[in-house]
Amino acid sequence: MVKVIGILGDIGSGKTFIAKQFGYPVFNADNEVSDIYNRNKLCYKKLRKKLPKYIKTYPINKIEITKAILANKYNLGKIITIVHPLIRKKMNNFLKKNKDKKLVILDVPLLIENNLNKKKDILIFIEAKKIKINSRLKKRKNYNKKIVENFRKLQETLSRKKKLSTYVIKNDFKLLTIKKRVKFIKQQILYD
Repeated sequence: MVKVIGILGDIGSGKTFIAKQFGYPVFNADNEVSDIYNRNKLCYKKLRKKLPKYIKTYPINKIEITKAILANKYNLGKIITIVHPLIRKKMNNFLKKNKDKKLVILDVPLLIENNLNKKKDILIFIEAKKIKINSRLKKRKNYNKKIVENFRKLQETLSRKKKLSTYVIKNDFKLLTIKKRVKFIKQQILYD
């Protein structure tokens, strides 16, 4: 029976990097969203219908999505109602495909907010210093403070995420420490 790990934490806390360190299949929702924007014509048509002022090109241009989100706080909700069911479907396919693995990792920003996790899933909270997170976010291509704030508003509080988690990894952004912490948790989970 596959054990499912959900990675929780703030935007820019290093969730994706840490998820990869487990060495098991990772479902990365952000990558899947990009894939949907690039390949899903139906998604494009639905978004174009809901946001005709902003969504004009196919494959969907992230800059158009950004402009839509910044123009009106309700636009993010419109995008989510179209994109999230597609992500849920892709995630379920991923879980079916990897059901014979010992572990799989879910790197999904709104995992608990959208009730995508199951009761028996193991939640791991990635804790990082705010100052470190902010300096890392600013280095990202297409960084937009307002977009980050909009996404943070959709998320449960960090204290709640931490409370729901079985494990906490303090991310100091040093590879060696991360590898040690991941190895320890992996052993706990696999030999539990």
